[in-house]
Amino acid sequence: MRKRIQTVLLSVAFLAVLVSQSVISATVTDLRVPPGFHVQEVAQVPKARSLALGDNGTLFVSTQFAGNVYAVAGVFSENPQVYLLAEKLRIANGIAFKGGDLYVAETGRLLRYAAIESRLENPGEPEILADDLPTVGKLHSWKYMAFGPDGKLYMSVGAPCNICDEPDYGQLIRMDADGSHREIYARGIRNSVGFDWQPDTDNLWFTDNGRDMMGDDEPPDELNRAVRPGMHFGFPFCYGTDTVEPEPELAALGTCAASEAPVQELPAHAAPLGMAFYQGDMFPDSYNGQIFIAEHGSWNRSEKTGYRVSLVKLDAAGQRAVSYEPFIEGWLSGDEVSGRPVDVLVAPDGSLFVSDDKEGRIYRVTYVGTDKDY
Repeated sequence: MRKRIQTVLLSVAFLAVLVSQSVISATVTDLRVPPGFHVQEVAQVPKARSLALGDNGTLFVSTQFAGNVYAVAGVFSENPQVYLLAEKLRIANGIAFKGGDLYVAETGRLLRYAAIESRLENPGEPEILADDLPTVGKLHSWKYMAFGPDGKLYMSVGAPCNICDEPDYGQLIRMDADGSHREIYARGIRNSVGFDWQPDTDNLWFTDNGRDMMGDDEPPDELNRAVRPGMHFGFPFCYGTDTVEPEPELAALGTCAASEAPVQELPAHAAPLGMAFYQGDMFPDSYNGQIFIAEHGSWNRSEKTGYRVSLVKLDAAGQRAVSYEPFIEGWLSGDEVSGRPVDVLVAPDGSLFVSDDKEGRIYRVTYVGTDKDY
């Protein structure tokens, strides 16, 4: 029997907070980064969410609720050009690029735009690869997806609730590029909106958003690692390392000891979304193999937290988190919000792209060096 406990008016409260966010805007000069780094705005894309980079340097950008998908051509040049590829899609949050084609995930469908970089001005109608992706309502129905080292397409299937037992949801799934041979890869994941594969090990690491309505500081959000298929990460009975779900019927479904603990607990309600391992030659060597996380920012907290890009540093073996610290700040000043980072993407030249859906901006972070480098 499925047990479902939905916080009353949760989604209404969530939308109300979004509407009431302060209307101030961040500029590049407001953003703070470590010495030697430089942030520039490279494009404006309304409601910019997930990012994917094409073979020819085109940056593709999704918009979630806006339902549009964009391409930014010449993103490394002084005059990038923005193209509208698709509009009025159903919560088109997930995008991925492979073999010259752009893949787009709506709530219930997987689409493919073939040879997209040669057709930016006239992409045409997409091929529908699947029209039966799991979806219930709107809450957490948006997908995040990326191609793994095994050539499979991995996709999140968020829980359709604040807290509930829905066995067909709260998962990461994977499939062939054409949408076939779908299988469950990991369970017990409330809502992941970002994942990446660790260099050398090819292990899948992902962020997960904890439940709301447990107070300012519980439960923790998470950074997790899946070293094999079939692992369970605790939802809906456990969060973080040992935070037990307070609803008895759900807590009885399992134990924290029997589920996978996160590599790093993150602040409650910080809303970690996109994450990426740094693999590049531009940043100092100390950044190689470390993890950037876009923290979208809290809504269910009396004092706001998140609204930044953070950095998780791992030990020499790449297995254990040894520090967690800010990398980009400045979108939150007191209680005023001027931006909400969503996704991070490491470019082939080693720079870092960051999307902001509140202001509709794409930033590029480069390393220009300090006096100590010479």
